[in-house]
Amino acid sequence: MKRYILHTQFSIYHFEAVTWVHSVHKHTYFEIIFILKGKGVHRINGNAFAYAEGDVFLLGPEDFHYFEILELTEFSFVRFNESIHKQLPGDKDHPWQPIIKALLNTSSQSRGSIVTDTNEKQKLHHLLAVLEAESANDESQYYEVIRDSLMRSMLIILARNLFSQAHGRPVLKDSIEAMLIYIKQHIYRPADLTIEHLAETFHYAPAYVSLYFKKHAGESLKQYIIKYRIKLIEARLLYSQLTLSEIADEFGYTDESHLCKQFKKYTGTTPISFRMRV
Repeated sequence: MKRYILHTQFSIYHFEAVTWVHSVHKHTYFEIIFILKGKGVHRINGNAFAYAEGDVFLLGPEDFHYFEILELTEFSFVRFNESIHKQLPGDKDHPWQPIIKALLNTSSQSRGSIVTDTNEKQKLHHLLAVLEAESANDESQYYEVIRDSLMRSMLIILARNLFSQAHGRPVLKDSIEAMLIYIKQHIYRPADLTIEHLAETFHYAPAYVSLYFKKHAGESLKQYIIKYRIKLIEARLLYSQLTLSEIADEFGYTDESHLCKQFKKYTGTTPISFRMRV
């Protein structure tokens, strides 16, 4: 399956289409998809959702999708890496950081469009219009501050809508969605992601956990965890000043050598070479 890579921290892709030309694919980044007009079907991770004007979807790394366009559709794709919500000096006393972190760590692909209320859709589309206008002037010294503020507002509105839905439709503890959420929330603690620990947490036999995950997620549990972890490490390498030793410690590797060996196995390059690409 093709994997799309975002080589910058942020981008917007606005276009119209009558036919979807991209094959089913995954990303290494997050993506907010706005439907500005048109209708069709959005297929996400094997689920089918009818879409129409005003709908808003949120996809994360490892989600795979494509569109079946039934009527000329205008899209706006807002693509960003996890570092877009980095905490800045003075932010620690504000509640926005955990809200956005919870949003990005919560699987939303089985819910279709996150926003159903017309007023909420309008708010998000107004923010998108301002964001697109500001992006046309990305050389301005104020651009990143304005962009990050708009993105923060947009993500918090999405979180409000997603979590209000969750109250009315709780995630079943034995669902694949619950397992994906758990993995994302515990990605920094390898001991919590062993077959044995997952089996105990979700009340399955250890041998069944792997079979269940592969059946519903389309790939092995081990592969999914490693690829998701590598994706986060790539963001650290590109958008932070952390040393390899600090990154290895953050993600629970035994040492820097272990991190380098696994990173090269899955990306074909070393962490240092990857960081020097920028």
